[in-house]
Amino acid sequence: MASSVAALLFHLLCLPFLVLSKSTIEPCSGSDSCNSLVGYTLYTDLKVSEVAALFQADPVAILTVNAIDISIPDVENSILPSGLFLKIPIICSCADGIRKCLSTRYKTRPSDTLAFIADSVYGRLASPDQIREANSISDPSALEVGQTLVIPLPCTCFNSTDNFLPAIYLSYVVLVGDSVPGIAARYSTTVTDIMNVNAMGSPVVKAGDILAIPLPACSSNFPAYASDYGLLVANGTYAIASSHCVQCSCGPGNLNLYCTPASLSVSCSSMQCKGSNLMLGNVTAEPTSAGCNVTSCSYGGFVNGTILTRLSTSLQPHCPGPHQFPLVVPLPTSARRVSFSAPMPSPLPAQPGGAVPSPAPKTLLPGSLTLPGASPAGGPFGSSSRASAVHKWKHLAAAAMAFWLLLTYFF
Repeated sequence: MASSVAALLFHLLCLPFLVLSKSTIEPCSGSDSCNSLVGYTLYTDLKVSEVAALFQADPVAILTVNAIDISIPDVENSILPSGLFLKIPIICSCADGIRKCLSTRYKTRPSDTLAFIADSVYGRLASPDQIREANSISDPSALEVGQTLVIPLPCTCFNSTDNFLPAIYLSYVVLVGDSVPGIAARYSTTVTDIMNVNAMGSPVVKAGDILAIPLPACSSNFPAYASDYGLLVANGTYAIASSHCVQCSCGPGNLNLYCTPASLSVSCSSMQCKGSNLMLGNVTAEPTSAGCNVTSCSYGGFVNGTILTRLSTSLQPHCPGPHQFPLVVPLPTSARRVSFSAPMPSPLPAQPGGAVPSPAPKTLLPGSLTLPGASPAGGPFGSSSRASAVHKWKHLAAAAMAFWLLLTYFF
């Protein structure tokens, strides 16, 4: 009898840990924020603008962070297929002592429930309990049509570094069939790094868990008064800056931020470097007996409607080759899970070395005016949370009560 009771108690006490999904919580203080990403899987066909409205994100920013071609006409009204996985750019803030994004709003529609909004519309990025608590909802069954809800999205900053290197963190909802080694391979990181970042005791995950995945990134050094101060671009992706006037890319061959005029630029301030005839993104290379004199015009941030540029000259051992941009993919028409890679919402460079075959006067290597057609182990530690702390302690209290009742009954 005692052994049966012990076994039952064990299962009762383990119940909360078996049924609740976990996510990484990063304690914080102050009011600082960082650029972050959430992974989102479309549960139905949606226009680009509809996905953007779900997250209050810039439609073009969503496309560029996924390296999707934005050159097609009226791209914002293009339809994305159900099942497509996208990285969504968000701002990760500090609220209630932990990292979260609270800028996402959703307006309820007829037949909406918290479970449907959480599990379907937002792809399990937030739980029904988290939405209920964020909006102080006392009766989840009495949602009003047209009610605006805050959707608390998971995110982490960890000083925007991983192993002291620039990184941007992706909040990834584990899917059926996922494994930590598979996730690590997909995002060019290691099992150890994912375990360290998420404070995992073992590389075991289940569907619904939310992992913080560090993505190597290119960092900027814009002045603090620039509107795009702190810009980070994940490796293999693009970002749009300066009111859609500038596009910045990262990789694939290195982690140096490379910015050029954007294909969407219409009315923009000058992008020419002062004291030269070089435009933003242009590079000149002049071979000499001592090496290669390289002059470049780079982006310095966006300040009060002005695009800042910087002219720099350096002596390098070899002249750089043409810049290699991240591969841009066509607008998806069918869903497929690729590497690195609802109802209508209601409401945001490789330079390979090599000697120049024959010396020549300054050769201009222009920057592109249109979008062209891994982190080691040991990262910052977060804490593993079970969806909702309140929900967790309710289960623990229930288990403790069951334990007391069983002791009273049998002994």
